[in-house]
Amino acid sequence: MNALKRLYLMMGITGIAALTACNNDFLDVVPTDRVSDAAILSDSVLFEAFVVNRYMGVRLTDKEAEGTPPGFGRGFEYALWSSLTDESVYNNDDNTWLIQRGQLSPENTGIAGTFWKRSYRSIRECNYALANIGQVPMSEVRKNRLIAELKFIRAFRYHDLIRNYGGVPLLGDKVYQLNDDLTDPALFERQDLQACISYAMAQLDEAAAGLPAENGSSWQLGRATAGAALALKSRLALYAASPLYATGSWEDAVDAAVAVIGRNKYSISQNGYRELFRTASTDNEIIFARYYSVGARHVPMEIANGPNGHGGWGGNVPLQNLVDAYRMANGKAIDDEDSGYDPQNPYESRDPRFYATILYNGAQYRGRAIETFVPGGRDSREGADNWNTSRTGYYLHKFIDEEMPINNPWNIAGLQPWIYFRYAEILLNFAEAANEAAGPDAVPAGAPFSAREALNQIRARAGVEMPAIPQGLSADAFRELVRYERRIELAFEEHRFYDVRRWLIAEDTENVPAYGIEITRSGNAFSYERKVALDGRQFLPRHYWLPIPREEILASNGQLQQNPDY
Repeated sequence: MNALKRLYLMMGITGIAALTACNNDFLDVVPTDRVSDAAILSDSVLFEAFVVNRYMGVRLTDKEAEGTPPGFGRGFEYALWSSLTDESVYNNDDNTWLIQRGQLSPENTGIAGTFWKRSYRSIRECNYALANIGQVPMSEVRKNRLIAELKFIRAFRYHDLIRNYGGVPLLGDKVYQLNDDLTDPALFERQDLQACISYAMAQLDEAAAGLPAENGSSWQLGRATAGAALALKSRLALYAASPLYATGSWEDAVDAAVAVIGRNKYSISQNGYRELFRTASTDNEIIFARYYSVGARHVPMEIANGPNGHGGWGGNVPLQNLVDAYRMANGKAIDDEDSGYDPQNPYESRDPRFYATILYNGAQYRGRAIETFVPGGRDSREGADNWNTSRTGYYLHKFIDEEMPINNPWNIAGLQPWIYFRYAEILLNFAEAANEAAGPDAVPAGAPFSAREALNQIRARAGVEMPAIPQGLSADAFRELVRYERRIELAFEEHRFYDVRRWLIAEDTENVPAYGIEITRSGNAFSYERKVALDGRQFLPRHYWLPIPREEILASNGQLQQNPDY
């Protein structure tokens, strides 16, 4: 029975309402802490609440989603997905170091082990709702909206499966029960990447047709819109055209991005790069986000990532690898002899997004300068709470709201949204695809501008204003600029992990040591020495995809095929 239970969990049986009991009479008793199927299907309010709650998942690991349930991706957790990349390391491990060190295995998946269970559980929940919505007493307009939302959520879960494991089993609309033939090989057959992406994108087309252009009231904030469905399709189309996937065309990726751009609803925020992530904004740049409110307890970014000198826990500390990637304000890389970079003043005149993203020695924060130097720096290992001192000499600034408390922030702080899709990503998707399809200066058929003009919209953001990219660059030179912009503009937003894999460059970027900086003060002068912040960093070819957890292989009686070389 243990294997059957594991299988049932893998296929995603919901613990709230979508249970179909075994034939044993003692299992037919409805628990008093749960809502029955009959109640949900006879009450339109309860049914809609069930659908809305599918935007969230269940807690599957320790330290995951303390308070409010997890949404899509890591969101506001302890360890962010950035700490599995060359963006950051997590100060206190949180099951991330084994992935950074290339020790990931089917038996030990670290924080990367929840995608399979949570995704298939959610897919079954969506299938349950789609199969039963016809019984619910509500208007056809309302039903059609909920059907579209369920297709969006299901497609999002498949997108998470695809980008982590590659081709996966496609369950269609079937709601599997315990009395079904759970030994059917078709249940575990992994479809190829093209079939999986095509299915998810077709679902998103259907979802976009039934979703509203915008949510009409504040209580609908955070629910999918047509733009959200098309944004997810744009991301999937870009992945499909990328070298790791090689199942789609760059032209299709251009068209998918243009479908979002052409709605003329979204724009680059001119309220400032930092402000976009700091406040509970409904800015026109945000396409789809998770919003929090007072009392919706979770782990506030301020305490989880704050400097130890302010009582913070350090958390996801930026690597020197990322710091060195930021160009100078004149657009030149720091290793360009004409850039003006001064290694004795390494933080001067950098890309303005650097200051909005990273707290460095000397940065102003909560009324004083950050002090990561030794001896005596208040935010160094010689400061208070030294067990939370940054391993790298840097702290995270992006997302942090300095007006919110670090001390005793519970149920008060952490009100900023976690953005899943924003317009800058769509422009970056378009720029990459348009360059690969036609070069940086050509305007693709049906598009309103060129790849170069798309990047320049991002670089012209108020408060960023990096030099405009000139005409006449080669496709290769422009590709490097696109990759730079994705790395800097989207830092810490769960893109880098997937970008370096889909570009097939992870064997270069992830086999570099995880560097930090040791800063020593002598009088009014500082010296800077690079150090290794986390040893043993390693990436092997098999790591382009995650391993399917061993328990899922066992639950299928060995029918589920593991990813290569695990």
